[in-house]
Amino acid sequence: MFTSKDFLDLGSRAAVDQALSRLTEAGTIQRLGRGLYVSSRVSPSLGVQLAPDMDEVAGALARKTRSRIIPTGAVAANQLGLSTQVPAQLVYLTDGRSRRVRVSNTVISVKHAAPKDLPYGRPRSAMVFQALRHIGKRAVDDEIVHRLRRRLSAVEKRRLLEDARYATSWIAEIVRRIAADDEGTAKADHRG
Repeated sequence: MFTSKDFLDLGSRAAVDQALSRLTEAGTIQRLGRGLYVSSRVSPSLGVQLAPDMDEVAGALARKTRSRIIPTGAVAANQLGLSTQVPAQLVYLTDGRSRRVRVSNTVISVKHAAPKDLPYGRPRSAMVFQALRHIGKRAVDDEIVHRLRRRLSAVEKRRLLEDARYATSWIAEIVRRIAADDEGTAKADHRG
């Protein structure tokens, strides 16, 4: 997933646009929207073109508009495996302007949110914070903590713990529980 701005270090805007236009006509890439492209991928077993990853689309939009874009709680919970419910709409929050982007048969809604409603920290941490907020303080149980422990790498858990300072106190407490195993292991390794 990329934007035309990603290539401006290689040539003028006109040259980049012309090259991208030629690659689109040749079928090498797909144009998803103004200045937004994806490499064409074909399923080896089915021989059909694969749809792009919607998180990659959101990431490219964030780069293009130089804004933060994070999934809403329902989308984040589904993507992290905390909910089997697939949201009817893919909705992301941004500190930029609202927009709708159609990718094949899927529409991504990007909605402007007040800065206080956008969690800070790294994108993966913000996603976890959104998912936990969506699930709610009373509904987060040991099973959800365990799923997140399994889902996140040691590096992601360490970063999540560092970013917990940006979260509300109840989410920060759950983050400490998620990172507890790795934190204990890291302390033991440090002592040994």
